[in-house]
Amino acid sequence: MPATNLNGGLKEKYKSQIRPNLKQALAKKNIFEVAALEKIVLNTSFGKIEGGEKVKEQVAERLATISGQKPVFTAAKKAIAGFKIRKGQIIGAKATLRRDRMYHFFEKLVRIVLPRLRDFRGVSENFFDDQGNYTIGFREIGVFPEIDYVREEKPIGLEVTIKTRAKNKEEAKALLAELGMPFAKFKAKKEEAKVNLP
Repeated sequence: MPATNLNGGLKEKYKSQIRPNLKQALAKKNIFEVAALEKIVLNTSFGKIEGGEKVKEQVAERLATISGQKPVFTAAKKAIAGFKIRKGQIIGAKATLRRDRMYHFFEKLVRIVLPRLRDFRGVSENFFDDQGNYTIGFREIGVFPEIDYVREEKPIGLEVTIKTRAKNKEEAKALLAELGMPFAKFKAKKEEAKVNLP
């Protein structure tokens, strides 16, 4: 399925409208004290995926397709005997988005991907850490419009971490809300986003 066109204007909207509004709302003395997006990290784990190097390359290609750039493979920093993982073993892939690609991905996430989730009622506020970064997990990468869903394939999960320059989670939430993140109006349990594909 081809990606839906986006106007790509979120970065300029942040500079011209959102940042000044946040400066006033958060009582900041300097415009450069206002929270901003720093980077978005997309991370997927190979887990129990079978098929060897060919399948890992296919997963990396899908990550490249939704991120717009070539991902890097991630290796285990230490051995974990219980999971039969060796130190240095390739266990996943990630892509780190900055600048224009970061804004384009964020816009796609909030305008296209999240509304596609079945029974979606908004994302939880519980996914912030104390540094103002926000992480949401998807059980299936197929919710992204660039990926064709194949029923027989083993689901590939994806973790999306939005790193901000906010001083705390309250400022981070104000930033993401202004950028279009659809937060739920109720307190949700701390769990990853559930994706139910047909």
